[in-house]
Amino acid sequence: MNGADSASVPRGGGAALTSPTHLADLVGWVAQRTPDHPAVVDVTAELTLTWAELDAAAAAEAVRLRAAGVGPGDRVVVLLGNGAAFCVALFGALRADAVVVPVGPSAAPRELDIIARECMPTVIVADPGGHLAAAAGSGLGARWLPAPDVASGPVSGSGPDSSVSGAPEVVVPSGGQRGGEAVALLVYTSGTTGVPRGVQLSHRALLVNREQTAALRPSPVTPVDRVLLTLPLFHIFGLGAGLLQVCWAGATVVLTERFDPEQVLDTLVRHRVSGVAGVPSMYRALLDLPAGKLREAFAGVRLCTAGGAPLPAGWLAEFRAVTGLEIFEGYGLTETGPVLTSTLVGGTAKPGSVGRPLPGIELRLVDTDGVALAEREPDEQGDVLSDPAEDTGLIAVRGPNLFSGYWPDGWGGPDDEGWFRTPDVGYLDADGDLHLVDRSSDLVIVSGFNVYPREVEQVLAELDAIVEAAVVGIPDERTGEAVKAVVVRAEGSGLSEDEIRTHCAARLARFKVPEVITFVDALPRTPTGKVARRRL
Repeated sequence: MNGADSASVPRGGGAALTSPTHLADLVGWVAQRTPDHPAVVDVTAELTLTWAELDAAAAAEAVRLRAAGVGPGDRVVVLLGNGAAFCVALFGALRADAVVVPVGPSAAPRELDIIARECMPTVIVADPGGHLAAAAGSGLGARWLPAPDVASGPVSGSGPDSSVSGAPEVVVPSGGQRGGEAVALLVYTSGTTGVPRGVQLSHRALLVNREQTAALRPSPVTPVDRVLLTLPLFHIFGLGAGLLQVCWAGATVVLTERFDPEQVLDTLVRHRVSGVAGVPSMYRALLDLPAGKLREAFAGVRLCTAGGAPLPAGWLAEFRAVTGLEIFEGYGLTETGPVLTSTLVGGTAKPGSVGRPLPGIELRLVDTDGVALAEREPDEQGDVLSDPAEDTGLIAVRGPNLFSGYWPDGWGGPDDEGWFRTPDVGYLDADGDLHLVDRSSDLVIVSGFNVYPREVEQVLAELDAIVEAAVVGIPDERTGEAVKAVVVRAEGSGLSEDEIRTHCAARLARFKVPEVITFVDALPRTPTGKVARRRL
């Protein structure tokens, strides 16, 4: 796979199939092979789309978006929850050769406004009455379109701004469209400064990572699998490693609007699910259900995978004891498309490890100067660390799946030699398996979602009654970590925990709102004057 023009995927038989180089071609690629095979099962809407229906619906959506003024390279914000409509909006925008900007429907207005002003979308696709879409689009020239009405027919237009009626002329990416190195997804992730930054993922990078993941054995997704995704599709884990991986295999994705443990058990059985992808906190919640019910529901499941946060060894052992299944862990970042490593590479669900690099990906540990640990010069005494298994370093990676830098000009991308230094710290054991140790930043991971303390601290600082505040992560049995705010109040202030949470809830996504709030007279500091976060 390379950056050449995308291969045309004709609708109908006769022509040879070629591996796509345009992300939108994934749907047509599968629709040509197995048109009547289920593509999307929307559990909440009680709706199923075949691959042919998804292909037609995406074509109709592309026509609708082009009629709304979307041109090649324009940004289209998709502000929808998990469901068939998200899939249609995604592939319709890609088929219109736009750049898709997935945003969670629960995003706070402040967050959406920052993203919209940063990427300047032409269109925002959102559910009718979405106040967030209207707020973000106002003054920016962005047009709001309602979600595709997949329930009334996959090739029908919908809503007051729709110009589609009946079956449109099919729009198929071809050699004349960009694909390859052009940006397909612009996924926003909070930066260490607390300001969201857009990760530019090209068609090439996303497709290569699907190919790299598909090369694992056992394969994470096969054509006969039905994969349950309760992971949010606006997150790169659910979108890249989940939905796009299902499309690459030509399998079936089973979507629920949100995660509910009892509903998951019912869905596993009713929809004959064979693959489950989730974050550790999801498996913890399932383990809280009666063991007999859990074992029976997972009887037909072939493979379970986890990512987004470290999986405690005890949870892995308990899940294995109850269901007889392993949970294979992986590691990656939005910037890497996202999958970098998996315990599937070694074939063993090793407690505490996130496995080895996927085929085609190089990984090494470096120091803060970017020098590989294995290449460091001896110190003044002529000594180097003698046991690499005990030597931790920043994780650096190289491969064709890496992002194209941050929006808008590609800053912060791989260096001249193709290496990207992550903020994560780890070590390699004797088998070459990676173990994550810590973050070089103060990142907090809540149920697989990144929370940067600086962003929360900026919101807290908006309150006049707060003199100073610091945010850290604390262990949480259900979500892996939780956000803790340590606050110094102004003298005489009666500011309460509830007032702080109400303020934060109006400005931050739910998982970023402090779970624990502690009031102190002063923040502890290091000798150099920095906040001593470890003491917090």
